[in-house]
Amino acid sequence: MATAFLLAMVPGQTAAMMLRQAIVGGTKVAFTTLLGTSGALVVWGAASSVGLSQIFAHSHAAYTALKYAGVAFLTILAIQTLWSLRKEYGRFDYDGTAKTGLGPAFRLGLITNLTNVKAAVFAVAFVPQFVPTDFNLGWGIFLLSIVWALTSASWYAFLISVIGRATTTLAKPKVRRLLTAFSSLGILFLAATLLLTSPR
Repeated sequence: MATAFLLAMVPGQTAAMMLRQAIVGGTKVAFTTLLGTSGALVVWGAASSVGLSQIFAHSHAAYTALKYAGVAFLTILAIQTLWSLRKEYGRFDYDGTAKTGLGPAFRLGLITNLTNVKAAVFAVAFVPQFVPTDFNLGWGIFLLSIVWALTSASWYAFLISVIGRATTTLAKPKVRRLLTAFSSLGILFLAATLLLTSPR
């Protein structure tokens, strides 16, 4: 739960989208979008439990390759995030229009996290590490993905609930650049954590 909470707190693609939905579309739209983002995390967990659990159970080499690929990707993502600090807002930019209406808002949240590479890396490389050795790996990954989704949802629900009072602050370029810098450090921390994990 602590690791999932940290992942949710690292500003990025999902956070920027949720802020835009809350500020431009309103609280109801944002919470509908939140259902989509949470559902996508469960989808990632289910996919990991069905396919990757079998791979991990039979091939240490496959797990090791996947782990280092995840570390490399997260490191590159952190460097790209730092590089974006040249821009006025960094990568933490929520400008644009919101998707209103229950259907479009839900689909936006679902698609955002289904295409979120941080979510993919977490599902396939992090979650299996937390399954006890005496517990079924597939079911363990799936159940922990639900915990992951609920933990992430709790953070974004809090963010949505206070967004009205934070709108003026978040509109400042300096604040968003600081959030971008924090994001890059958070991604590097996740990469280091993944590097130090041991196979199940």
